[in-house]
Amino acid sequence: MIRVLLTDDHKILREGLKGLLHDTDDITVVGEAGDIQELFARLGSVACDVIVLDISLPGRSGLDALKQLKAEGITTPVLVLSMHPEEQYAIRAIRSGAAGYLTKETASQELVHAIRKVHTGGKYLSSNLAERLFTELANPRGAEPHTLLSDREYQIMCMIGSGLTLTGIADKLALSVKTISTYRTRVLLKMGMKNNAELTTYVVKNGLLCDNA
Repeated sequence: MIRVLLTDDHKILREGLKGLLHDTDDITVVGEAGDIQELFARLGSVACDVIVLDISLPGRSGLDALKQLKAEGITTPVLVLSMHPEEQYAIRAIRSGAAGYLTKETASQELVHAIRKVHTGGKYLSSNLAERLFTELANPRGAEPHTLLSDREYQIMCMIGSGLTLTGIADKLALSVKTISTYRTRVLLKMGMKNNAELTTYVVKNGLLCDNA
C-alpha cells in the first residue's frame, strides 16, 4: 500500500484529491497538512511513502519545503501538484528535489499514475517538461534572465508582472511590504530593469503570469 501525505492549504482541494485516490486498491491517504509547519509535524507522527505538495502555500512556499526536506535528509519522494503551468515552476521544483510535477488541471487524469511512478523511484515529467529540462541542463549559459533569480525573487517578479501591488503581494505571502520592496529591488537589479512596467512586459512575453493574481 502506498501511503500518501497531502499538503495543500485548501481543504476542499484535499478532499477532492482524496476522492480521486479513494477507488484505488494500492494508495491510501495517511495525513494532511495546510502549510509547511503542519507538513513537518505530520512527517514526525505518520509514516508515508509519497508527499503530494502544492507550490503555493501560506508563508513559506512548496519550494522552501523541498529545500528543507533535503536539508533534513528526508528522502520521501515528492510529487509537486500545482495550479501554476509547467513553464512557471516545474524546472525549479525538479532542481529543488521534486520527483515529479503535475498541474492541478491534469490531476484527475494523471494523479494516480504519477504517485505510483514516483513511489517506485521514477520521475514524473510530461514530455514537454522533460525536453525543457534537458535543454536547460545542456545549455545553462543560454538560460533566460529570470532563471538567475532566487525562488522567492522569481515568485515576486511573477506577481508584480501579473498586476499585484506590493501590499497585495505582502498580504498573499504573509510578509511585510518593506520585505517585498526589498525583493523587488533585487529583482530589478538582477534582471537589469528599471521599473515594474519593464518587469510586466517581460513576464507577459515569457508566459509567466500568475493565475491567482
